[in-house]
Amino acid sequence: MPDPYWNHNVHYQKLVLRAVPDRCEQALDVGCGDGLLVGKLAGRVPAVTGADRSAAAITMARERHGHLPNASFVEADYLDGALPEGAYDFVSAVAVVHHADFRQALDALVRLLAPGGRLVIIGLGRNRSPLDWTISGAGQLASRVAGRPHGGKSGPGQGVPAMDPIMSWGEIGRVARAVLPGCRFRRLLLRRYCLLWEKPRDGRFGRRAS
Repeated sequence: MPDPYWNHNVHYQKLVLRAVPDRCEQALDVGCGDGLLVGKLAGRVPAVTGADRSAAAITMARERHGHLPNASFVEADYLDGALPEGAYDFVSAVAVVHHADFRQALDALVRLLAPGGRLVIIGLGRNRSPLDWTISGAGQLASRVAGRPHGGKSGPGQGVPAMDPIMSWGEIGRVARAVLPGCRFRRLLLRRYCLLWEKPRDGRFGRRAS
């Protein structure tokens, strides 16, 4: 079934889905918005939770995807400890972490992961260097080409204020590697990056995601 709309976040949901580990039983999508990604995860994972601090977003998600027997939606902020720690084999966060302090966001997301669980972040960065601007320029052209079959970028609109990222792409990569040793970080063409990390089963950092 085709997506009901297209934008950069939706474009990279396929990366998130490919990162779901084998034998994943519990998944969490942080900042789930209207639940589009939760609906896709529910086709692969026995139990999926979508969490968002916006009551309007959760209402919309329940209206659109509440019929799925293995999907649930909760109004909760992942930063405040309202979600159960160590409960999820897979945690995704798409266009979410730039709304908070980056280290604080990483710490909160890691706490939600079960030992051996996998974290995937699709995030935004700020252009600082000539290379950053060059990649962004190429990305704008690619975005127009990729969005043409969909009529351009659009979305459901959830009343969440837009926020520009503060950290540069390079800063994000350096902090991520310091906080999550062994993580995989790469910049994506359409104004996003992908961060992939697997929590060690022994509770200690340093194990590379596979």
